[in-house]
Amino acid sequence: MPFLMKKTGAMRVSALMPNAVRVGNGVAWQEDDYTPSSQLPGFAGYGLPAPSRKSSERRMCGSAECESGWTMPWRNKRRPIFEGQWGCSGRCVLAMVQSAVRRESGDGGVVAGLSPHRHRVPLGLLMLAQGWITQLQLQKALSAQRVSGSGKIGEWLMNECGVEPDYVTRGLSMQWGCPVLTTEGFSPEAMALVVPRVFVERFGLLPLRVAGSRILYVGFADGLDAASAFALEQMTELKVESGVVEGAQFEAARSRLLACDGVETKLETVENMDSIAARITAILEQKQPVAARLVRVHQDYWLRMWLESGTVGKTGSLPVSHEDVRDHIFAIRGQ
Repeated sequence: MPFLMKKTGAMRVSALMPNAVRVGNGVAWQEDDYTPSSQLPGFAGYGLPAPSRKSSERRMCGSAECESGWTMPWRNKRRPIFEGQWGCSGRCVLAMVQSAVRRESGDGGVVAGLSPHRHRVPLGLLMLAQGWITQLQLQKALSAQRVSGSGKIGEWLMNECGVEPDYVTRGLSMQWGCPVLTTEGFSPEAMALVVPRVFVERFGLLPLRVAGSRILYVGFADGLDAASAFALEQMTELKVESGVVEGAQFEAARSRLLACDGVETKLETVENMDSIAARITAILEQKQPVAARLVRVHQDYWLRMWLESGTVGKTGSLPVSHEDVRDHIFAIRGQ
């Protein structure tokens, strides 16, 4: 019979909470309340113990569904940490992950409201109103676009009418109500660690630089992506400022970033959200990270893990190198 240790402060909640539904040896709340790491007292960043924590202190289970008063003595009290909280068992870690997956699914949450704004003044009309192009140039570009059946109006204005790229970029800035950003101060080696390269390729975002250790500037070539920017803000713990970058500058910087080593990333396709939670739990139990977080980027679920305490830098939660950091990206089949 295994030797058990009494878990300080634990209580049997099934008798106190009538809304709990028993599942196996645990409970699943009909109305669960999962506390994100940013609201947890006594923890620094993504679950790394505060410097004042004594080694003799026992970490309490972070699962609201935990009803066990015992924990195995060989269970590591410092790992795995998911969003600032430790689970006393695989079942408790699963409950924490399930809550995070439900949160990120966007059901009634902020992510669901981040759909692109469709009611913007067309770029050609905006540039015409500013006097940057003529009516003849606009008609020529629109005609070429219709004949081709593809391409953006800004590209046709530059290619067919000789409009300067700077005017197109300024027009996009006015259209989206955002600043024009430059690649000055861009460090591809550092920025390659910010986000998986698959998101750079898929969503056209480009981390540019960090200012004042608090603001992450992210550039886009022809329009902002609010969902991607929001996900980066949640993952990095930095305020994200988005803007447009002139096309040639953007492509040159993007090529340099993609040539650098980023965080090792694994892509997986699963059947449903329950499968995502199960896979994440298995990964956490196997890798035993000192910190981990889950965010949703459009239809993808992005898990980042810091495997050692020295991998979290002083700037937000950006990794200091690609070593001992892992990314997993999950997509639901058919979505």
